[in-house]
Amino acid sequence: MIPSLLDLPWLAVLSALSTGLLPTAMASGNTIQNTDPLIYFHGRWDSSPGTWWGGSGFKLNVKNFESLSLNLGPHTTVPNTSVGVSFDYGEFITANISEGSNTVPIPAGLKKGAQESTVVRVNVEGWQNNRMNLESIVLNEGATLAPYKPSDLVFQFIGDSLSAGQFLPKGVDQAWPFVLGEAFKAEHVVIAQPGAALSDIVSFGNEHGVSFQFFRTEDTGYFYTTDHNFTTPWNFARDKPAATHVVIHIGANDAAQNVTDAQFVEVYTNFITRLRTIYEHQPIFVFTPWGWPNPDGTFGQYFEGQYQKIVDSKHADGDENIFLVNTTGWVTFADVFPANQHPTVLGHQHIATKFQAWLENWGLKPESRWATPA
Repeated sequence: MIPSLLDLPWLAVLSALSTGLLPTAMASGNTIQNTDPLIYFHGRWDSSPGTWWGGSGFKLNVKNFESLSLNLGPHTTVPNTSVGVSFDYGEFITANISEGSNTVPIPAGLKKGAQESTVVRVNVEGWQNNRMNLESIVLNEGATLAPYKPSDLVFQFIGDSLSAGQFLPKGVDQAWPFVLGEAFKAEHVVIAQPGAALSDIVSFGNEHGVSFQFFRTEDTGYFYTTDHNFTTPWNFARDKPAATHVVIHIGANDAAQNVTDAQFVEVYTNFITRLRTIYEHQPIFVFTPWGWPNPDGTFGQYFEGQYQKIVDSKHADGDENIFLVNTTGWVTFADVFPANQHPTVLGHQHIATKFQAWLENWGLKPESRWATPA
C-alpha cells in the first residue's frame, strides 16, 4: 500500500517551516537529514523525497560555509541528473549528480566568516531525467543552518516546451520564466512539459495534458518510470508561500493534435476556473502565441483570436483579474533554433526582457533585494 502523503514526517517538517516554527539546532554533526525544517523545498517533491518537473529543488542559508555534499537515494535518475547550483544568487552552474555521495564544486574565494551567510540554491535543470532523491546534505565542520526567508513575490508559470527550456544547455535555468523570476528577485515554480497539450490528451509521448498533470505531483515522465508509474494529487498547501502571480503560455501542442478552436477555448476556460479554486485572487496572465517564426519574417500562428475570447469570457463572468499578454513580435527567426523554431538562450532572454517591461508597465516592480541576504 502506498502511504498517504499526509502521514510522511517530512511534510510535517515543511509545515513547520511554513509557520515559522523552526528549531535552532541542526542535525547532529554536519549531516542534515532531508526532514530538517531549515531546508527550504520548492517545486514538486514526492514522498521519497524526490523531484519532479524541471526547476524543483531546495535552498539553504548557511553560516560559515565551505563545502557541500549531497547524499542521494535510489530514485535518482540513472546514470545521473543535472542540477543547477547557485551561490549567493550568482549564476547557476551545472553539476551532474547520481545515487550516492556527490561533492558539489564550490567557487574559489567563497569562504566567509563564521557569522556570515551563504545562500545555496539547487534545482534540477531538465524536463526529463530530473529526479533527485535527496537523503541528506553534508556541510563542512563548523557550518550551521539558518532559516531561508522566501521572497514575498512568487511566480507560478504553466506551459510546455516553450517554457521548460527544451534544447537549452542548462534546461529550465535558461528559460524565460526562470530568467524573469531571477530578474524580479522572486520565488518561481515552472510547471511545463515539452510536447504536452493543455487538453488532457496523448500528445508527443505525454500520456496526459497539462490540464490534468498540473494538479499532480509528478510530471508526465511518471508514465515511463518503472519505480513510480503512478500519479498522486499535489497538495497546493505545500506551496509556501503561495504564488502571487500566475503566468500561462500554452497551446502549441493542442494545435498540433488538431484540437479545434472551440474545444481549446472550452478546455482553457475550464482550466482557469479550476485554477481559481487555488489562486482565488491572484492575477493570471494569459500569453498569446508568439508563433513559429520563419526566415522571411512571417509567422506560423495557431488559435488566432481564441486567447482573447478566453479572457473576454472570464471578464464577462466577473473575473477582471485575468490579463491578456500579446506576445506578437516578441520572437523572430534570429531568436530560435532553425531546426525546431524553439527559442535559443538569447531568445529566452529577449522574451524575459519583454515580459519584464510589460509587467513593469502593468504595475509590478522587481524586489529591491533578495529576502534572504547573502
